[in-house]
Amino acid sequence: MTRFALNGRFLTQALTGVQRFATELTAAMDALAGEGAWPTTRVLVPRGTAAPPALRHLEVAEVGRLRGQAWEQAELPRAARGAFLLNLGNTAPILAGRHQAVVIHDAGVFDTPESYSLPFRAWYRLLHRALARSGARIVTVSEFSRARIAARLGLDPARIGVMPEGAEHILRAPADAAVLARHRLTPRRYALAVGSRAAHKNLDALRGAAALLASRGLVLAAVGAADPAVFRPAAGAEGEGAVALGRVGDAELRALYENALCLVFPSRYEGFGLPPVEAMLCGCPVLAARSGAVPEICGDAALWFDAADPGSLAAALRRLLDEPGLAETLRAHGLARAQSFTWRRAAETLLRLLAPEGPAPR
Repeated sequence: MTRFALNGRFLTQALTGVQRFATELTAAMDALAGEGAWPTTRVLVPRGTAAPPALRHLEVAEVGRLRGQAWEQAELPRAARGAFLLNLGNTAPILAGRHQAVVIHDAGVFDTPESYSLPFRAWYRLLHRALARSGARIVTVSEFSRARIAARLGLDPARIGVMPEGAEHILRAPADAAVLARHRLTPRRYALAVGSRAAHKNLDALRGAAALLASRGLVLAAVGAADPAVFRPAAGAEGEGAVALGRVGDAELRALYENALCLVFPSRYEGFGLPPVEAMLCGCPVLAARSGAVPEICGDAALWFDAADPGSLAAALRRLLDEPGLAETLRAHGLARAQSFTWRRAAETLLRLLAPEGPAPR
């Protein structure tokens, strides 16, 4: 079997969407390795990294003395020498050249520069262009992202592999309904919004929705926080009829999905769109902006609106509230569609995409 090294820098970072992807995919690789269906792999991490989630079949090795980008660019490629390096979190060492694959989740630093700090987007643009020139294998999470990355990096789209994400992690922990009582939320009497305050998340579009909900005696509950090191601050969903919940854990988020009237997802740019899939898996109807990869991911299982038209969102909400049977139909379609998005499938797809680098496992 091909021998892999896995860039474990994500284990030193706060858990956001990209780190969630890397953590869950690594766990799926570990499970496949236990069945003999994943090649021998070492997870390389900086010294002093907190213990990763329980891995039974992938070896974890602390290497180097540096941290952060310096570790990734200078020490990781030396430690990975002799193996094919997998990088799951948008970044990778330039010096590893063509002996690696990197998952780039979207082209947001090019397409939505207003969402990112100047140092962050400058570094990512430089790095992604350098990785493309170096011959690194590039993988992404949707056809939308493949097209945008190819356009921005001047690549043939056929050079970019596409794999799905998973969502079943949201069902792993029992729902913690105490979060509803803590924020005085009543089941089916609130709409849920999930996302950071990055500009492309478009949370300011929810203000009109919150007012409409308030006029019906309902509430808009907004989950999420901003990372100022990455994202520029943008408006949130505060206002009449809105309550900010901040960050919540998976057990709390599951309870919020399961008891919500719906998820309202106004983002105008997504490389994949994990919250809608999580919501669908929890039986929560999804109202989403027809933007980015979300239509590709959700198909006919969501109720769509125009991200640039607050009236469109209001009309979708009114329809959900007033049309008999619509919520139940969306729940059924969403649950059926979400079943296909699993982390095992994601890992198996990634392995097939990497097969030209060596023989697939028997």
